[in-house]
Amino acid sequence: MEYEEILKTLTSLANPKNLAGMARYGINTTRNLGISIANLRPLAQKIGKNHQLALRLWSSGIHDARLLACFIDDPAQVTEDQMDTWADDFDSWDLCDQACTSLFDQTPFAIQKITQWSEDDHEYKKRAAFALIAGLAVHEKNAPDSTFERFFPLLIKHADDDRNYVKKAVNWALRNIGKRNQHLNKQAILAARKIQRIDAKSARWIAADALRELTSTQAQERLNRKKEKK
Repeated sequence: MEYEEILKTLTSLANPKNLAGMARYGINTTRNLGISIANLRPLAQKIGKNHQLALRLWSSGIHDARLLACFIDDPAQVTEDQMDTWADDFDSWDLCDQACTSLFDQTPFAIQKITQWSEDDHEYKKRAAFALIAGLAVHEKNAPDSTFERFFPLLIKHADDDRNYVKKAVNWALRNIGKRNQHLNKQAILAARKIQRIDAKSARWIAADALRELTSTQAQERLNRKKEKK
């Protein structure tokens, strides 16, 4: 499919009725056609991987086209400059999360960007650092525990950021690491205990929510089943 044809397809899929619901969930509705992810992913599969087309779709500034760009881009062709440019454009948590967990976490620059973006003042760009950790924790099945152990000090350091989309991403990253295996679960619980002692409302929320899940009977049983399968 060519660029113009894709834009026409997106216009045909537009669903303005979805925008009110999206707004309630904190999704930016500016230049948003209201197309659900469930409709965008099949379109992405039809288009296939296409780096140059992804760049054009992102440049359109249309929210839905940018989501589609995340799904069709080739991570092997993504550059550091592109990652920084797109991250600077993040204006909604869903766009940030899809870029990080559907594309950026598959690039060789992911860990470098985690360190860099975690210190950024831009709320969504900082969120992107922790969304990358959350994505890596799910998708890098064969990565050693040390890959994720290095992130605990970073999560503890930034747990006092009370901005909604940052603290939720710190929590998300901590929980995803702790669900990988029993060893990382114990380490994540220890990190959560350290976060719990930080004198900040955001830290207390992050710790309480993470501990609730990571110490739950359901989580522990799932980790035991994982161990037995090995």
